[in-house]
Amino acid sequence: MNDVAKVIEVVGTSKESIEDAISGAIERAGKTVNNLQWFHVTEIRGALDDGKIDRYQVILKIGFGLNDE
Repeated sequence: MNDVAKVIEVVGTSKESIEDAISGAIERAGKTVNNLQWFHVTEIRGALDDGKIDRYQVILKIGFGLNDE
């Protein structure tokens, strides 16, 4: 049998850092999706407020293995 994975796309946001946005997105996805295996950041962007960084946003794809049940 071949291994098969499904890929979802999620958006993470943080006022602290890009890494925090990634970690938060993965942690939240892990609460409703089992068997997370990998992630790929496809886009990084942010918002400014009065010329200063207000928040970071990342779009990432997360792959997870499908259960045989």
